[in-house]
Amino acid sequence: MKSNPIKSNLETNYLAHEFKVVCVRDCVATDLIDHPAAAANYWRDNIPQAPWFDPLKEAVVVLVLNARKRLLGHNLVALGSLDTCSVMPREVFKPAIVQSAASLVLMHNHPSGEPVPSDADIKVTRDLIRAGQLLKIELTDHVIIGRDRHASLRELGYFF
Repeated sequence: MKSNPIKSNLETNYLAHEFKVVCVRDCVATDLIDHPAAAANYWRDNIPQAPWFDPLKEAVVVLVLNARKRLLGHNLVALGSLDTCSVMPREVFKPAIVQSAASLVLMHNHPSGEPVPSDADIKVTRDLIRAGQLLKIELTDHVIIGRDRHASLRELGYFF
């Protein structure tokens, strides 16, 4: 039987775009994500080793949590450029909905190494807080990863 190259190409493209939440068993799991340092440690233990990660580009990742702030997994939301990354609420909350999560932590890196939030970071955070309220899925924090330190938008007072 002869294979259909068009069909196999379509199947390959479809599989390349499948949605995936990386389960905790596939990562170095920090069970409880109840403070920004735990989220930052999880990032440092798992995200830089991912094949898609480039330290010279912004990467937005969501940590998916259960009702007790236990980690269910993580999902890559978006890859950007040196200083910009487009974040859509639909993509942020999709893994939480799929995993029946109670809350999530949004995280991204700053390739400059400085984890100071930009005006865009603050605006996106506020928009996602409102979206989470509508969905009844709490945005627990937005943690920005720098070279040697991190910043929590919750700790900086940007959550209301």
